[in-house]
Amino acid sequence: MQAQNAHYCDPETGLCTPAPLDGETIEIDYRNDVEVIYVGDPMCSWCWGISPQLNQLKEKARANQISYQIVLGGLRPGGGDEWNENFKNFLKHHWEEVNTRSGQPFGFELFERDTFNYDTEPACRAVVAARKLKPEIESRFFELVQHHFYVQNNDPKELNFYKPICEELELDFEAFSKTFVDQSTVEATIAEFQLNRQWGISGYPTVLFRKGEKLYAIARGYAGFDQMWGTIEQLMND
Repeated sequence: MQAQNAHYCDPETGLCTPAPLDGETIEIDYRNDVEVIYVGDPMCSWCWGISPQLNQLKEKARANQISYQIVLGGLRPGGGDEWNENFKNFLKHHWEEVNTRSGQPFGFELFERDTFNYDTEPACRAVVAARKLKPEIESRFFELVQHHFYVQNNDPKELNFYKPICEELELDFEAFSKTFVDQSTVEATIAEFQLNRQWGISGYPTVLFRKGEKLYAIARGYAGFDQMWGTIEQLMND
């Protein structure tokens, strides 16, 4: 996996740009006529900002018999940014912007650490592992990973980061730990990174609506529930 040299998120659009990745073309198996697809990364701050809006969208979609799935983005697989004052100040200012616009809470103890690698692959892989073991908790697991990172400022690269999340969601931590490090989980995670880049996704969060084999972007960056659902209703009626 190749990491980019800059971490950029646009405060106007609420869009975080992913690192480039090389990889093979991913074949897509469409099993439902229509579905909402959320492409995001647990360590993308605007993905944390839009989380309450997505919760509403997920519930509304399911109430209307529209499936909802997550595709892991891979914002910065491998990380690589130097943990210096410039990078810390950039992140802190950006988190403050997300908090102002979305109201989502943030902690700032992370910036007191002497070292930190902003590698988002483990957090994404953890969501894939949770999905493998207990699919019905996937969205909530994703959200709790965000909370434990952004609010509590714990490190998602550490296995014990996920223990309280597993306990809250009644997911066997030993089974999760084995699945988290399994090579098949690593490969499945990378495949999702490659898939969303294959779709031409240029930033996170992105919310797609699939109708047949056509994909429509209903949000690129931060968006409200009413805006997203209104677009879906229009597409459903076309």
